[in-house]
Amino acid sequence: MMKGKVVMVKDEKGNVAKGTIADVKQSNGVIHVIDKVLMPAK
Repeated sequence: MMKGKVVMVKDEKGNVAKGTIADVKQSNGVIHVIDKVLMPAK
């Protein structure tokens, strides 16, 4: 989701992380850095 110009990511428990760095190129793809650890759904 977007909050103004900031990308936010929400997990199943409702925890929200803010995108801090976008488009970090790596040898196997591109990653995006967030400011918290989110847990995947089971």
